[in-house]
Amino acid sequence: MSERSFGPRLTKTGVIFRLWAPAANRVDVMLDKLYPLTRGEDGWFSAEIPDVKAGATYRFHIDGADNVPDPGSAFQPGDIAGPSEVIDHDAYAWRATEWKGRPWEETVLIETHVGSFTPEGTYRAMIDKLDHLVETGITALELMPLADFAGRHNWGYDGVLWYAPDCMFGRPEDLKALIDEAHLRGIMVFLDVVYNHFGPEGNYLGSYAPDFFGDAHTPWGSAINYNLPQVRAYAIENAVAWLRDYRFDGLRLDAVHAIPEQGEIPMLHELSREVGKLAADTSRSIHLVLENDDNKAALLDPDTNPSRGKYRAQWNDDYHHAWHVLLTGEDKGYYSDYAPRPIDHIVQALASGFAYQGEPSAHRDGTPRGEPSGALPPSAFVNFLQNHDQIGNRALGDRLEAIAKPKAIEAALAITLLAPMVPMLFMGDEWGSKAPFPFFCDFKGDLAEAVRQGRKKEFASAYEKYGDEIPDPLDESTFRSAVLDWKNREAAACQQRLKLVRELLALRKDYVMPRLKGAHFGTAKADDNGILSVHWKMGDGAMLHLAANLTDHDVTREQRSASGVVIWGDFSSDSFAPWSVRWRMEQAS
Repeated sequence: MSERSFGPRLTKTGVIFRLWAPAANRVDVMLDKLYPLTRGEDGWFSAEIPDVKAGATYRFHIDGADNVPDPGSAFQPGDIAGPSEVIDHDAYAWRATEWKGRPWEETVLIETHVGSFTPEGTYRAMIDKLDHLVETGITALELMPLADFAGRHNWGYDGVLWYAPDCMFGRPEDLKALIDEAHLRGIMVFLDVVYNHFGPEGNYLGSYAPDFFGDAHTPWGSAINYNLPQVRAYAIENAVAWLRDYRFDGLRLDAVHAIPEQGEIPMLHELSREVGKLAADTSRSIHLVLENDDNKAALLDPDTNPSRGKYRAQWNDDYHHAWHVLLTGEDKGYYSDYAPRPIDHIVQALASGFAYQGEPSAHRDGTPRGEPSGALPPSAFVNFLQNHDQIGNRALGDRLEAIAKPKAIEAALAITLLAPMVPMLFMGDEWGSKAPFPFFCDFKGDLAEAVRQGRKKEFASAYEKYGDEIPDPLDESTFRSAVLDWKNREAAACQQRLKLVRELLALRKDYVMPRLKGAHFGTAKADDNGILSVHWKMGDGAMLHLAANLTDHDVTREQRSASGVVIWGDFSSDSFAPWSVRWRMEQAS
């Protein structure tokens, strides 16, 4: 992609300021005084202002009336409504200069929210926890969205200034320090980005560039009009900027099913292609991951490097939903698609990726969902038992630890962390944290009340049952309840869980990672007793075998000789204990 369109551009003599404002008649940049910008083609206004340096703050003055931040702002030191700051990304002195990333097959993700990962809630504070991640076996730190949002606390999916990391977590150089320190420890860093909508507060684009938005709607607001080249450039250049300026190793694109497939070349294809060019030009391993409720297998390709229009993997919600029903018995809403025998959907996910590959979804009024995915490599799927959505979009924000049996959770972990898909934990999962992760935000006035009422409508039955026990998303205490208590990690039960996860991830490193590239889906079944059996052919020809009793009762099963290497579990008895898992590896003859 050519030089970036949006945001200020430092020159040898000053700064070029640019704004795409096709509906405006006049645009000035406000520095020490107003400087007029010159209108060019296609609605662009620009001018080079001499003697302006990094650190200068500015706003745009539209038609003599409105003062707005730069939509391409690199930083907002005073939140979304304040002035934008000129940032010199080349000024940061990187230490991990030899870092080129890690292969996708080595990925073990942990999803985190910067503001609640530590009591301090900053990038700098996260650095102190990186050694814990290394010791646990985590190889990739994923940050929930950072694009500047309104207020002090937010999940990040209400961002409105996509290029500006939110000031509540620190300055841009602090974020770079976190990434740099992670790379020095061999940890990749991923960022969650949102290209399907803008947040409800602080988005001024509609006032001077109304064509930025189309007639379609998403569950979160007006759809973005990616038919326009300027709008498409805003998103694609943003993806490249995070990867280039901050050296993120990958991006996870939120809810791409809500992005209309507009134009001769779909935006998602073009974004992947441009990121692939960056990876090739810099000889880096860069990974793009999707969240996509449509289960489009055709978008996935974990093996082509660099990417050329497709994506490494997709978060596999099917895998999570089936496990959630099995572990908790909850079967309402979208969980209804995975009842009454969730183990069959777990089988499908382990055997061929998606549980829904074109079958009708009862939750979606019988609409077929998904595409066949068994021909894809297992590494095209990111599997997890919890994430921010699946905890926070519960009325109480409670984790599995509060609603499922520890032994059952441990069995699910023993499967998830050793299966040949890419595993992901949510922050604190590794020690069995019970800290809730309720939905929280910091809007004001009518918008705050609209959020409250929207939650009450969405969780009407829960409000009838729990009433005032349900946390108010606008209350400071709701955010505070989500902050991880690292001292809790020292409790005996937490130490036991942490030991289990570390052992499993050490085995993954030794047995699964080296064989993951070139692995294939195999066969799977669950018998009437609840015994799960799965077999995969790994990249070196070895066969990976899983057997598990996913019930509360003992099952007597004829014990065959366990050929190959026993990786995990007790193969010495015919009795299959409740929630027990057995893994073994059989080398190719």
